[in-house]
Amino acid sequence: MRTTVRLDDHLLATAKLRAAQRGVTLTRVIEDALRESLTREPTPQGERSELPRLGDGELQAGVDLADNATLRDLLDDGCS
Repeated sequence: MRTTVRLDDHLLATAKLRAAQRGVTLTRVIEDALRESLTREPTPQGERSELPRLGDGELQAGVDLADNATLRDLLDDGCS
């Protein structure tokens, strides 16, 4: 099936590089990544991640609650 998706330029370049390294098509790389993502266990509903905070309880510098992507990256990096 054909479809159109919008991808971040850096993500697309990385996927193209991975395809070239593996000797497969870009479609194959995207399909494999999507399959892997969809087979992971979903986060149980109601489970919450802690916001990155400093020792005094204040939010860590650089945390913008309106910027989902950056917040997600901070949480994924373990708030280091």
